[in-house]
Amino acid sequence: MKHVQTIPIAPRNPSHFSDVLGAEVWDSFSGVLRGGAARLGGRTVWNVNTTAAGGGVAEMLRSLVAYARGAGADVRWAVISPPPGTDEFFAVTKRIHNMLHGYSGDGVGLGREARGVYRAALEPNALELRALVRPGDVVILHDPQTAGLVPAMRAAGLGVIWRCHVGADSPNGEAHEVWDFLRPFVEQADRYVFSRAAHVWEGLDPARTLIVAPSIDAFSAKNQDLSEHQVDAILKAAGAIAGTPGDAPTFIRGDGSIGHVDRAVQMLGVAAIDPSAPLVTQVSRWDMLKDPLGVMEGFVCHVLPAVPDAQLALVGPETAAVSDDPEGAQVLEDCQEAWRGYPAAVRERVALVCLPMTDLEENAVIVNAIQRHSTVIVQKSLGEGFGLTVSEAMWKSRPVVASRVGGIVDQIVDGDSGVLVQDPADLREFGEAVSTILRCPAVATRMGQCARERVADRFLATRSLMQYAEALATLGLETAAAA
Repeated sequence: MKHVQTIPIAPRNPSHFSDVLGAEVWDSFSGVLRGGAARLGGRTVWNVNTTAAGGGVAEMLRSLVAYARGAGADVRWAVISPPPGTDEFFAVTKRIHNMLHGYSGDGVGLGREARGVYRAALEPNALELRALVRPGDVVILHDPQTAGLVPAMRAAGLGVIWRCHVGADSPNGEAHEVWDFLRPFVEQADRYVFSRAAHVWEGLDPARTLIVAPSIDAFSAKNQDLSEHQVDAILKAAGAIAGTPGDAPTFIRGDGSIGHVDRAVQMLGVAAIDPSAPLVTQVSRWDMLKDPLGVMEGFVCHVLPAVPDAQLALVGPETAAVSDDPEGAQVLEDCQEAWRGYPAAVRERVALVCLPMTDLEENAVIVNAIQRHSTVIVQKSLGEGFGLTVSEAMWKSRPVVASRVGGIVDQIVDGDSGVLVQDPADLREFGEAVSTILRCPAVATRMGQCARERVADRFLATRSLMQYAEALATLGLETAAAA
């Protein structure tokens, strides 16, 4: 059985960004990309993670790999999977994910059994990866699921970068237990890359540590500009809003071809979103750390009394399609159970939306349309590595109400480009912030404009590409090639 899947990614010309960046910044950006591709000297850069669909890491890789290839670099993407008999691997890595955020998760901890499951699942993947790579190549291993591959990749003569997208603002015992679990693997990497300085582990060599904030692709299906007519047509074609599309529900795919929305969402709350209602939306995995139950309760108890015609949409993927998140189905069921417990008049104001995952670009453009249709977008996470859905919403000039946790605080300037809720567990504070914006269209417009400007300045894919190019330059490729 094959455990490693290579994901085919077509090159995408980074010159798309020339109009967004302006001439001076574009010249600098394109120069860095050309220099980075030249320094590779025929070597390949491999990105490795555990899923090609669902979650911000997969979305970022799909764009970053395409633009790097378009710049002339041989950059590839491989996805690992646990072999039969190691089904507990994703349960262990989900536990690790929760603990890195400071939460106990399933409460089992990371004892000898967890270590055995983790190592056994990665061993065959390491063997298959070693057959793909060549000495002198570079491998970027993403997140805790892949950390155990570091020693094998070093032994194969590769330059190794370990990229961690998650972390805790105030590390507690759970976070330190994960660090101790992963440290013997991670310390052997040539470079450690974190999304935020606050998430860098104690004891790692500062000279080998880099900070690279996540980024969005302004031209992907999820973030490309859509007209109001396109938004309406896409949402009606997907069944999120009732009615027949007046226009063709089309969008531009990454390869430049025209895509068409054909698949329907699953509406597990109300039958359809009310197109005339002010819409509050959270888009995320069905994950307890995203706190969809808290979003629903905060909306029902503290938004509806102030804005009775408002509607909430909790939007996430079809859970069966996200293979590395075994808790998703249970979180979604908990949301449905809570929804069923509200009075009928309240249930009419809450939509639970599961997105089709067969065509990832179709999925992405439905998210795009829902966000653009929304009045306010929220991200009420209890813990967050970065929270890239915030930048996605800001790019669409939407005001965002989000928790003051993790990388969200790097994205939103409180009161300027959005609102930060001081205590993620304070449902009243959350609800009042949402209600205030819903009642003040001028404030929403001003925040939305500031939000887009901030993303353009700090969180587009161009910045990440430049930082990775600089990281490769400092890695010492000549040394790696000679190893």
